[in-house]
Amino acid sequence: MSKLTRDGDKLTIQPEQDIAGTKVDELKSEFKQALDEGVSQLVVDMAKIEMMDSMGIGLLIATHNSLSKKNQQLELINVSDDITKLLRLMRLDQHFLMNHN
Repeated sequence: MSKLTRDGDKLTIQPEQDIAGTKVDELKSEFKQALDEGVSQLVVDMAKIEMMDSMGIGLLIATHNSLSKKNQQLELINVSDDITKLLRLMRLDQHFLMNHN
């Protein structure tokens, strides 16, 4: 389960565990619900995320694609140095707004 904080049309989701394996499905349904509810800004607080696998990266890309169709953008905050390096290596930092810690 993630901590959800809503401020108007902005929803911040803070996953409690790494974005990997079976946890991706849980997070995917939280993202889908947020998109279905029409949030205009989706922020993922990655303060507690130490590891992300290919399924987690796929989830972020799919969420980004859904938001960009609506002219919106996914924002990642409190991203660890290791995950920031990974996303930059994959050139995904060009698609997400990112704020690393």
